[in-house]
Amino acid sequence: MGALTERECKEKLDRIREKMNNKAKDIRSEFAKLEKTKADLLRKTEETRHYVEREIDKMDKDIAKSKDLAPESKRRLDTEIGFLKGEIEQRYLDLKTRIAEAIVPA
Repeated sequence: MGALTERECKEKLDRIREKMNNKAKDIRSEFAKLEKTKADLLRKTEETRHYVEREIDKMDKDIAKSKDLAPESKRRLDTEIGFLKGEIEQRYLDLKTRIAEAIVPA
């Protein structure tokens, strides 16, 4: 077996460079998938938040219109709705933060 020639060394280096470029392309592709997933999760989180807020607003209006509920019941339900709105906002912010942190490298 003889010594490597310059040409053989350059060919090996070119193959190594090609493998590295392919791996980098694969990694960029995976990051693109992660970003798409992140965007989808943020969209779903936002849609869920809006849906729940609309439902709560409907319920709040129904409670206010109701003639069958006692004033004390209405106050308790209003308090419960206030707590629920705060809980929804907190969960929304938690999910949004978690999604954002899932992409950021540690």
